[in-house]
Amino acid sequence: MTFDPSVWRVRPEPGPLTDPTDSGVLDGETVAVKDLFAVAGQRVGAGNPAWLGAAPVEEAHADAVDRLLDAGAALAGIAQTEEFAYSLTGANAHYGTPPNPRAPGRISGGSTSGPASAVAAGQASVALGTDTGGSVRVPAAYQGLWGIRPTHGAVADGGLLPLAPSFDTVGWLARDAATLARVGDVLLPADTTALPDPAPLVLSDALLALAAPEVRDAVGQLGRAVGAERIDWAPEPGWLAAFQVLQAAEAWAAHGAWLADRMDTLGPAVRGRFERARSIGAADAEAARAAVGRARTEIRARLGERVLFLPSTATVAPRPEDAEAAREATMLLTCIAGIGGLPAVSVPVATASGLPAGACLVGPAGSDRALLELAGRIQA
Repeated sequence: MTFDPSVWRVRPEPGPLTDPTDSGVLDGETVAVKDLFAVAGQRVGAGNPAWLGAAPVEEAHADAVDRLLDAGAALAGIAQTEEFAYSLTGANAHYGTPPNPRAPGRISGGSTSGPASAVAAGQASVALGTDTGGSVRVPAAYQGLWGIRPTHGAVADGGLLPLAPSFDTVGWLARDAATLARVGDVLLPADTTALPDPAPLVLSDALLALAAPEVRDAVGQLGRAVGAERIDWAPEPGWLAAFQVLQAAEAWAAHGAWLADRMDTLGPAVRGRFERARSIGAADAEAARAAVGRARTEIRARLGERVLFLPSTATVAPRPEDAEAAREATMLLTCIAGIGGLPAVSVPVATASGLPAGACLVGPAGSDRALLELAGRIQA
């Protein structure tokens, strides 16, 4: 198998980076780990060669990695991420853009781009990644994969390089719902919120309208097939802006001290985001934090015990020249679960032209396992 440096940073051949323990529900599974998680004996590269060069060798696995290996999975390798996970396109200025096996010539989606591409190509069965603003759900939709962003804080993040702790979550992708759920059996705590049976699914025309026609049609068709009730609900103006300001302020708090005199080590798109991030004052950051808090309360109250059904992304995987233009429209959709701190599962759908897209199930906080079970029933 040819080593693709846009997909993998560490990919030993032959065989995996770690041997399986043959000890649990993940026996036979192989995991592509996003290059933000500590792997014993390796460095965390964060998609940036300068950071990689200065990083220490890790002495222990990140919590999530450790639990997957203890459950019998083998570590296929360390897969690429966009720099510091601060993007959604999949393009890394230093290592390239991982291919999209399901939509050749189109972007892979990020920032869990390398692990997702590895799973879509059959080089691993599980992608361990992160989702702050959509970094699991976007590549899942673009590459026809199943992916979950858990309830904020549900999965231990020890040994994970942060971006914006108010929104960072440990997430994962797989080619089928059953594998996605088995990983959940290992990483997720018991649910603290039960979904009614049957789970009340709701679909908002205003949210559907944020997506391009081909995505809107595919998601709407599935929504009707599963009996989702139409509701009148739309995100408030200013929610996305507050999310982005707080995310940026926290990203600079996490990495600004190191980046202050190393901005030239970043690719243009990510550098532009960090330049804006360091210009955010304390008052603006606190105002954004307050706005996010109010929005979280409203989103949770409006959703209640229902499951919101919406597009995972606003478009199918765009071509590289259109990638940044599609980002803002998609974040209008992905920020809802992020602001709410809610679990979200991306279910693959296909457009009329055969391109992959995603339908997203957003459930109440603490309903992660039930949401995975519901996704599996939808697949069946």
